Amino acid sequence: MADVEPTQDQQTPQHRQPPAGLPHPGHFGWILIVLGLWTWFFYSGLSGQETLSYSEFKDAVSAGQVVSCQVGAERIRGLVRRDGTSAKRQISGDKSTSIIEVGFQTVRVDDPKLFDDLHAAGVEVTGVRPSIWPQLILSLLLPLGLLALFWFYILKRAGGTGLGQTAMTFGKSRARLVADRDVKVSFRDVAGCDEAKAELAEVVDFLQHPDRFTSVGAKIPKGVLLVGPPGTGKTLLARAVAGEARVPFFSLSGSDFVEMFVGVGAARVRDLFQQAKQQAPCIVFIDELDAIGRARGVRVSNVNDEREHTLNQLLVEMDGFEDNTGVILLSATNRPDVLDAALLRPGRFDRQVVLDSPDAKGRREILEVHARNKPLAPDVNLDAVARATPGFSGADLANAINEAALTAARHESHEISQSDLEEAVEKVVAGPERRSRRLVTDEKRRVAYHEAGHAVVASLCPDADPVHKISIVPRGRAALGYTLQLPTGDQHLLTRNALFDRIRSLLGGRAAEELILGEVSTGAENDLEQATKLARNIVARFGMGDSVQLLHCATTELLATDPGMVGYSMRNCSERTAALIDEEAQQILDKCYGDSKRILEQHKDALERVSAALFERETLNEEDFRALLIEPIHDPASPPPTRQEITT
Repeated sequence: MADVEPTQDQQTPQHRQPPAGLPHPGHFGWILIVLGLWTWFFYSGLSGQETLSYSEFKDAVSAGQVVSCQVGAERIRGLVRRDGTSAKRQISGDKSTSIIEVGFQTVRVDDPKLFDDLHAAGVEVTGVRPSIWPQLILSLLLPLGLLALFWFYILKRAGGTGLGQTAMTFGKSRARLVADRDVKVSFRDVAGCDEAKAELAEVVDFLQHPDRFTSVGAKIPKGVLLVGPPGTGKTLLARAVAGEARVPFFSLSGSDFVEMFVGVGAARVRDLFQQAKQQAPCIVFIDELDAIGRARGVRVSNVNDEREHTLNQLLVEMDGFEDNTGVILLSATNRPDVLDAALLRPGRFDRQVVLDSPDAKGRREILEVHARNKPLAPDVNLDAVARATPGFSGADLANAINEAALTAARHESHEISQSDLEEAVEKVVAGPERRSRRLVTDEKRRVAYHEAGHAVVASLCPDADPVHKISIVPRGRAALGYTLQLPTGDQHLLTRNALFDRIRSLLGGRAAEELILGEVSTGAENDLEQATKLARNIVARFGMGDSVQLLHCATTELLATDPGMVGYSMRNCSERTAALIDEEAQQILDKCYGDSKRILEQHKDALERVSAALFERETLNEEDFRALLIEPIHDPASPPPTRQEITT
């Protein structure tokens, strides 16, 4: 269908054109106009007058040239005789010489003999009462006018052109009605979440073809909640729904309802649903729902009371006494554990769509979407990049593609190569390289042994993730080196041996320092933190320990006295059980550390070769590392040993 130009009554504010005519001067323009008019009125009486010094004025009085004068508080004005070729009033009949009377002004000086001299010279003297208007304008009216204009300017920037209008619109909804032509995103632009797209595509189909569903007694869902970690594409999927639905789409954030004034949030909820009912069928999208949907309880703060009032009004509007037929509430949050139970029940949010981090296939599809309009080199293998980015969200992959494009532009290349993509992935994982942070020789050798220890232990543990890259180039804020391990595929479960091998790999760096250098350093702090966390989880959460066996001794709960403390691990066991957990976690760490030292002692030559090559080159890829593990006794032209050969 061809686009129809909206009529004058139907035009939105962006389509309406201002009437032709003189341009509006604006607030500061009016200030300049008022000042100009006042200056013109004040100084208009001074034009055409001769300015005399007080000495010249006294000389004119003594010479009898002053005809008349008006004596004011600060100035003296009057008429003085002067020779001229033309005159307003002829005093002498001589044709060759004419005498004219011209106006003059001078500043009054405190002179006690002034009136005596004027009386002696026969000057007509009159007094002038001082006017209060100049002083009143300068001291009172002008400052008040400037303050008033400034106040109205602030109110206009806050959302209204005046105090009355701002007060009347304070409780209005801040939802933005999105037009069809403004949304350029569709389901084709969203990848890696096929199940979520199928759920939302059914909602869109219901809006477009309601008869097909109502004929069998189906009802339109009242609410759809998008749940997932940050960066998984919840807001992008909502934009795709707006582009596909072709119905009115209201978009706003949960924080738009929160105000410090009581009742404003509830009023905005009522106004939002009132506007939505007028546009039904339509979709209302509220991003970051946890801003107003937190669980209710005993509160002592007015802000929390206001949030509860807003939530109560939202609950009533979604499934209250009145029916909201045709209005679908689409919301997104990454904190479903803090939402109120009444908000999540069927009848309000009938569907909860979960968006997890994509698998390898989904990551490949996401990479294809973001690389659609970018020049890729022939050697680019997106499958390899997808396999090398487990755990990456859609936002991480988009950032990696953009970083690769920036790297190619920095190298003055017209194409994005595979090396640019690998560099971008490492930058997202470990941070940017910091070549300016140069390590001294002793520190560089220690870091080389540390990272080589991680890599050698990981390569000789059967259930550890394979080593992909080793580097001693400082990255990010604190990392002086890193060992990048990547799984061969997506892992959803970990066995007990895999967890123990992961702890051995983490402790391999400290074991290498102690074995070769005889002294440990502070570089293993993060390794110890992660290893301790894994050891505690093995015993207290996964039921893989011997002390408490199947007893689950850690849980994540919401503290009733402090609703802001969410998502933390809380101990729900006795002091004796906690002591047993600590003791067994320490035993696991000691055993794994001993295993790491024993592995490095048995393969000390490999550790020396890897650390020496790392010290010289600073970076080793997977092929170079595998070639260094075993002394090359075979043909140098043959391929490097495989992981199975190394483990054997």
